[in-house]
Amino acid sequence: MPTFVHGKSVDFELDDTGGTSRSLSDTLNSVDFPEVTETADTTAFGSSSRSFIVGLESASISISGLWDATVDGYIKGGTEPASRSFIYGPAGSTGGYVKYTGEAILTNYSVSSPVGDVVTYSCDLQVTGAVTRGTY
Repeated sequence: MPTFVHGKSVDFELDDTGGTSRSLSDTLNSVDFPEVTETADTTAFGSSSRSFIVGLESASISISGLWDATVDGYIKGGTEPASRSFIYGPAGSTGGYVKYTGEAILTNYSVSSPVGDVVTYSCDLQVTGAVTRGTY
């Protein structure tokens, strides 16, 4: 029988510009983590159906949430490192729950300040190398 979890329990950690892992979970309200496997077309002349082989895998991360000066310092408070370690736990950080870890490059950081609403931020990260699936 499946065990479903609520999105409110997400754990997301990202290295700051100095290399220290920081939890961003208490400011976030969205994490998107698409993983893609490319395919290469191996269809030859005379075939009636296409055939493919597995190619390279890639992943990216998009996060967004409520802006906070401390978190802003974690994200933009120094020289951008070559990559940052991340931990993403879609079910939270309780022992035994799934987590994804790896290295990612910050490709976009945006702060939005609407006149009638709360200030928010968003980040896009390109995963570099393999993603590891483990447990807490």
